[in-house]
Amino acid sequence: MIKLVLIGYGKMGKTIDALARQEGFEVIAKINSEHDWISGRLKLNEADVAIEFTTPAASAGNIRRCFEIQLPVVCGTTGWENEKESIKNECISNHKTLIVAPNFSLGVNIFFMVNRYIAGLMNAANQFDIEIEEIHHVHKLDTPSGTAKELANDLIKLVDRKTSWVNHETNVKSELPVISKRAGEVPGTHIVRYFSAIDEIEIKHSAKSRSGFAFGALLAAKWIKGKTGYFTMDDLMQSMFANRVK
Repeated sequence: MIKLVLIGYGKMGKTIDALARQEGFEVIAKINSEHDWISGRLKLNEADVAIEFTTPAASAGNIRRCFEIQLPVVCGTTGWENEKESIKNECISNHKTLIVAPNFSLGVNIFFMVNRYIAGLMNAANQFDIEIEEIHHVHKLDTPSGTAKELANDLIKLVDRKTSWVNHETNVKSELPVISKRAGEVPGTHIVRYFSAIDEIEIKHSAKSRSGFAFGALLAAKWIKGKTGYFTMDDLMQSMFANRVK
């Protein structure tokens, strides 16, 4: 059984904890405060992997603490992009292990693949404009979501007529609007719309609960055990789907 540390014990941490044993994990420590880092030090040294879901302000520091004790990390926190490049360089140069993703849900990562494929086709279909809409619960700290940023950045790379994205409606043709909405306890919905004067194509992913994110994070934890390096979900998806992923 894989020995797991949960860093962050909010809603995601509790969901992962509830699913861990049936997926072949033993949760040996839960880190939710500075005191937990100290009191759980011995158990941390016994762990095989850590899963980190905390806050943008805390995430990079948590990852570095895991690096110090040679503990592989699955990081699902979003909103700390300003430190991501330095963490990546530290991971690679010091032979640590980290996998990061804006969303670990298997369904969302298939959604990313579908979006990239359609974006490649739409690059030649100039009559279509594009927009992204994302809806999350009112407690979400970052706007737009990491998933929406990933979708938008892929579109910017693949559709020549879009050169940047903005987090509001826009009439500037080169800008891709990403519309963020916050309501109730919605786990997460993302919609990409391609529309013209005569028709519309829409792809949509709706999370029914946090379980999809938790299962994906546990899948990633199994996948990185024994590996060294910096990874994203694209690497895991490549290994899962092999020749089917382009």
